Amino acid sequence: MRASWDSEMATDINNQTALELRDEYRDLDALCTTLTPQQWSLRSAFHGWTPWDEVAHLCYFDETALQSVRDPERFAVEAPRLSERTARGEEISAIARDAYGHLDGPALLTHWRSRYEELVDALSPLDPKARLGWYGPPMSARSFATARLMETWAHGQDVWDVLRRRRPATDRLKHIAHLGVTTFGWTFANRKLPVPAVSPYVALDAPRGGTWTWGDPASEHRVTGSAEDFCLLVTQRRHVDDTGLEYTAGPIADWLHMAQCFAGEPADGPKPGERKVVY
Repeated sequence: MRASWDSEMATDINNQTALELRDEYRDLDALCTTLTPQQWSLRSAFHGWTPWDEVAHLCYFDETALQSVRDPERFAVEAPRLSERTARGEEISAIARDAYGHLDGPALLTHWRSRYEELVDALSPLDPKARLGWYGPPMSARSFATARLMETWAHGQDVWDVLRRRRPATDRLKHIAHLGVTTFGWTFANRKLPVPAVSPYVALDAPRGGTWTWGDPASEHRVTGSAEDFCLLVTQRRHVDDTGLEYTAGPIADWLHMAQCFAGEPADGPKPGERKVVY
């Protein structure tokens, strides 16, 4: 009886994460429904991507995510093919354009909506510890949903930025902040740098009040500030100099100047002022 109860609780936890992922999708969807034909083609500070590119990117990987959940054998065959294409020098944005270039913005949005809704429905009932294939090591279902939420929020930020509109912050930021904190060591290792033997203390002001904390408050290595600024930093949407974060010198400063909470090869974040937006 206890095992069954634990299983139900675990499923509820994963379902909650999936529902928050759905909320993140729907918030960006609602913003994109307001775009004019001209706005779909505006170039953002994120590598010149347009809102169309941002949605196409999300749609492409939500479709492959759905394949990982529903047809893992096929995903295992298809995933290396994408890696081969990028190894040949094809840009991810170009690959997405190949897939959806026949769709205008509203049609792309409609297609993406069907994909993300189906993905959330597929993720919701899974045990949070269920392993799902991805581009790299397999991930737990809960981490998988969290990563999709982070990706959606980050690319959604590019759309808000290109429109010069401030996005309302939500407590869903805690998922992204957690990824940012827990990838402290990986940020160094991914760049083949020695991982500092320190334990950072992170204290972030939550959007609705209160403070989210990680680590030992007695640690001399710390970063404080708003959760939104921290999330903008670790998703490489802002340079640390363009945030209000306060942090200690040494390992924490090194980390925040190259923080990367998303998987893949080391990526260079923006230069100071490059993605700063004046509303």
